[in-house]
Amino acid sequence: MGIIYGKNPVLEAINSGNTINKIYAQTSNKDIDFIIKEALKRKIVVVNTDKQKLDKMIDGKNSQGIVANVTDFNYSTIEEILEYANIKNEPPFIVILDKIEDPHNLGAIIRTCECMGVHGIVIQKRNACQVTDTVEKVAAGACSYVKISRQTNITEVIKLLKKQGLWIYGLDMSGESNIYNTDLSGPIALVIGNEGDGISRLVKENCDVLMKIPMFGNINSLNASVACAISIYEVVRQKNI
Repeated sequence: MGIIYGKNPVLEAINSGNTINKIYAQTSNKDIDFIIKEALKRKIVVVNTDKQKLDKMIDGKNSQGIVANVTDFNYSTIEEILEYANIKNEPPFIVILDKIEDPHNLGAIIRTCECMGVHGIVIQKRNACQVTDTVEKVAAGACSYVKISRQTNITEVIKLLKKQGLWIYGLDMSGESNIYNTDLSGPIALVIGNEGDGISRLVKENCDVLMKIPMFGNINSLNASVACAISIYEVVRQKNI
């Protein structure tokens, strides 16, 4: 069983049809009345409780007055992501995360991917952040809609995607091209590296193109989720010219 909390994550879980076992709602909190109504419409059990119990359930984090007990996150396969792009009649656009460790970065990336129509995200099973309650909170409900695949070997995923006709673009400060003069209009996977070390050596060697974001200040690096968002927006811009 898993836990999600916060108004947007819980509401989106309800609306998307995710399996919710029970909702715990803070008594006399009018800010969540509309969420309770939606839950009751779908015959989800709602338990009235106090702030102290909610705080204890999520280790003192800000619940915004509502916590949901849900089934564990349902990860997708690579094939399901590709099929989703096919159903939408769009060239696949996948974001691959190489050992992203910060749940706030992962949550922000998931939120951006959902907003911009990315077909799926690939994360690693080991040495990387998984979809947790914190990630779901930061993603503000986007986890209910984005297909996320958890894989052991990112290099093998890249090889598989290449066989399916995707070009693999790694975001790296040493890249010879930049995101604005690189053709990103076809079927692609965008690789985002670890917060401290960037893309690992083997993954980098298997990318078709390494590209960078031009920067003009004194600091030569960006937060992983910010760099990912800038790159995703450029992909979407090129696809919609």
